[in-house]
Amino acid sequence: MKHLLCLSEWSGNEIIETIKLAEQLKFENKNGIRHNHLLKGKTLGLIFAKASTRTRVSFEVAMYQLGGYSLFLSSSDIQLGRGETVSDTAKTLSRYIDGIMIRTFKQSDVVELAKQGSIPVINGLTDSQHPCQILADLQTIKEHKGKLESLKLAYVGDGNNVANSLLIGCAKVGMNISVATPQGYECEEYSINVAKEAAALTGATVTITNDPYEAVKDADIVYTDTWVSMGMEAEKEKRAKIFMPYQVNNRLMEAAKADAIFMHCLPAYRGFEVTEDVIDGPQSVVFDEAENRLHAQKAVLVKLLG
Repeated sequence: MKHLLCLSEWSGNEIIETIKLAEQLKFENKNGIRHNHLLKGKTLGLIFAKASTRTRVSFEVAMYQLGGYSLFLSSSDIQLGRGETVSDTAKTLSRYIDGIMIRTFKQSDVVELAKQGSIPVINGLTDSQHPCQILADLQTIKEHKGKLESLKLAYVGDGNNVANSLLIGCAKVGMNISVATPQGYECEEYSINVAKEAAALTGATVTITNDPYEAVKDADIVYTDTWVSMGMEAEKEKRAKIFMPYQVNNRLMEAAKADAIFMHCLPAYRGFEVTEDVIDGPQSVVFDEAENRLHAQKAVLVKLLG
């Protein structure tokens, strides 16, 4: 049985094969070929402890298009939100459904859910990792650049869950990655170490810096995310001052390659981590990226539940 808890547990080949399947499913779906037989009769439980637009809608639509059924389980509606243990929840749900997607705070809860249950578990986001997003990102990059290996992705901003997973995902597929964050807001050490280990095998480079212009120099992809992740709203004013030098604007984009694309996992806050003219400009592929959450997650679902 396979899970998607962190891309550290997937090989580069597994990541690439999943992206290829996502591309195939997307192409066929857009050309009228239905896949409602692939997960016919399968049920996916969707546990949400954090609010969501793209994760909820893409997983529900994905299961519908694959012929399965999704069950939305808000933490305020199930006993997990009232103190039932993760272990008991995992064991109970394993008797009813075929897989679990969970979007929550602690990575350890996702790991425990997978350990105690007997069905596949998909990490829809934790404070530490966001693997589903990165699979969609890699699919989007391949669509626009034609390849993954030897490209350079520059991430600028907060060393959050998206940045952690980008480090691992890029290194595993042979893509160079440079991450620029303010001092004290770097990515977690675990993800940096996993990325460096993977890069040693694929020939990719991993650069950690506090200088956004150093990170973006000659980049093929410039990526940012909100400076204020869910649960950090009280730090908004403080973070806005610290992170403003890391804003992705036209001046920063000019340090990248002329044909660089701009990416953001959304939701975006224009005027903060990115200016309106960049995110709504010709280099932006953010809505292709958002769409590919559907296709990449369909590939994951077929791989794990099929």
